[in-house]
Amino acid sequence: MKSIVVLSGKGGVGKSSISASLAVALSKDKKIVCADCDVDASNLSLLFGLTEKEYAQWVPLSTNQVAIIDKEKCTSCGKCVDSCYFNALKFKDGVPVVSKFGCEGCGVCELVCPAKAITLEDINNANIGHAKTKYGFSVASAQLAPGNSGSGKVVAEVKKKAEEIEPSADILLVDSAAGIGCPVIASVTGANYAIIVTEPTPSGFSDLKKALAIINHFRVKKGLIINKFDLNQEYTDKISSFAKDNDIKIIKKIPFDKDFVYAMTKMIPLIEYNTLYEDLFQDIKKTVLEELGN
Repeated sequence: MKSIVVLSGKGGVGKSSISASLAVALSKDKKIVCADCDVDASNLSLLFGLTEKEYAQWVPLSTNQVAIIDKEKCTSCGKCVDSCYFNALKFKDGVPVVSKFGCEGCGVCELVCPAKAITLEDINNANIGHAKTKYGFSVASAQLAPGNSGSGKVVAEVKKKAEEIEPSADILLVDSAAGIGCPVIASVTGANYAIIVTEPTPSGFSDLKKALAIINHFRVKKGLIINKFDLNQEYTDKISSFAKDNDIKIIKKIPFDKDFVYAMTKMIPLIEYNTLYEDLFQDIKKTVLEELGN
């Protein structure tokens, strides 16, 4: 199974919309499975018309731990409070108390406690599931619980789940989160090809460079899609020149079109909402598969 990751650095550039239409295009002659790895705000399944009722396999997931203090053993020495990098431990009525949303489960408090009064316990910090789209392929998704951490580990579980439900798939298409944090790093890890989606704005150009640093770190082959390219020709030219100087293939330049928004409101991929985009996404598919070596 080859893995293609779609990332952007900046949010709002059309990454998930492009992922959804590319998935439909790929599925016409390849067996694929999708992994929605934006676990803080998973929305790829919505673009395929999937809602909560289609996720029959939605189950709790534990990828994190929290500190539990045994008050019978605790001597209130304060070493755990002093050692907590995340300030998740505070004194209350003379005894240390763990903040409900502050603990990252790092385990430092457990190590420094001389009374062995602290242990780490697993918590359900997310839900994970999968559903079948009407296009014949499945989507694996997860949702991190509010205030919880461990998003990178949750992403790893989403990719694992996708591979489990479609073990014979030719391609795993990963829709990454925006930014360059843990969930993005986990999304890029192990990828065979990366599609960077950007827009011709100062922030789009800046965040493109940050996303590129992650891709280069993992030595992943990459290509670039400039979405809404006709809104700012100056920055489109800057991005194009940057791509040329850094030997980055420009897969496609897509014009601004409100149909992207209209398709989202209808909960269908753009390629279905406006069939004029069929040729465009077939071109993207052809280029990506060539780059991927298929």
